[in-house]
Amino acid sequence: MTKFAKKVSADATSFSFLKNSAGFIIFTAVAIYVIQQIPGLNNIKTALFASAGIFAAIIGFAAQKAFANIIGGIFILIFRPFRVGDVIYIGVQYKGIVEEITLRHIIIRDYENRRIIIPNGIISDETIVNSSISDAKIKKHIEFNIDFNSDIDKAISIIREEAEKHPLTLDNRSDEQIEKGSPKVLVRAIAILEFSVKIRAYVWAQNNDDAFIISCDLIQIIMSRFKEEDIVIPYPYRNVVINK
Repeated sequence: MTKFAKKVSADATSFSFLKNSAGFIIFTAVAIYVIQQIPGLNNIKTALFASAGIFAAIIGFAAQKAFANIIGGIFILIFRPFRVGDVIYIGVQYKGIVEEITLRHIIIRDYENRRIIIPNGIISDETIVNSSISDAKIKKHIEFNIDFNSDIDKAISIIREEAEKHPLTLDNRSDEQIEKGSPKVLVRAIAILEFSVKIRAYVWAQNNDDAFIISCDLIQIIMSRFKEEDIVIPYPYRNVVINK
């Protein structure tokens, strides 16, 4: 879809919407033309207009969800909360890449290569998180919990070292930050929990897919480094006091 739109120098989102709406528009136009041109249908047309109020009420009640989807599709085309090719979250349940936008629904491809068809009326009521709408870069939060007795400074140093040398890590520092010696990856101890200290690394990546790969790789690499450097990942425990 996107490749063909580029060939004809068209916007992929508008192209997808118009392509999938063309059949509905043509069918409606032909039906109106046929009714106008065939004299035998004049009586039917007159009867339909005479009972238009009742007919409209029945149709409106029966097809309110369909109309909501059509209006939702038009609003998506006008306001562009996402485009074909964007990586989006819809609510808390659906995440994927937008493949098609039609009058009734959108199709997104999730990361298990399944196609999820979501009616436009549902999308209008959901919160949409778009990872691609203006800037595809992602600041990924990667967190580790370490034991109270472990060396926090050493743990932060290990996390920063491994994150900065990952080939997909993006250097998002400004020239001013580089001159001041700000680290490529910021790592901070952010919370004291019941059993541990939480440390968070703020890692920039070029896009959502790179951020996921970095996160997976760093979890594996840093866990191995922690074992080598005696940084302990704590387990929950309880002290039980028995009163006689």
